[in-house]
Amino acid sequence: MKPRIDRTSFGSITIDGEVFDRDVIIRLDGQVKKRKKKLSKELYGTSHVISRDEAEYVYQPGAGLLIIGSGQYGMVELSDEAAIYFDDKGCEVDILPTGDAIDAWNRADGAVIGLFHVTC
Repeated sequence: MKPRIDRTSFGSITIDGEVFDRDVIIRLDGQVKKRKKKLSKELYGTSHVISRDEAEYVYQPGAGLLIIGSGQYGMVELSDEAAIYFDDKGCEVDILPTGDAIDAWNRADGAVIGLFHVTC
């Protein structure tokens, strides 16, 4: 079951009443997991560019939509390689500032996964 995201503030996100003080991904089954941003940081020196390796970790077979909360100020972006990876998998990607991404998440239906950056 897809959890509801209640709110975000700089450095945290509240999902079904539980506060997470870190970036998270939400799986197809609704599980909330810690984002493995080191997969991108090792390559680009920042977690603001999502690498193909991180894309492979985030994606799940059957996902038709990935909603990315790009941070409070919209700093996160996909690398070209990650964008191609999701396109090859037939997974649409919506990148929005985290506050807007929460609204999109809560309205989304179907096989959706999420990645939410909670700082810049």
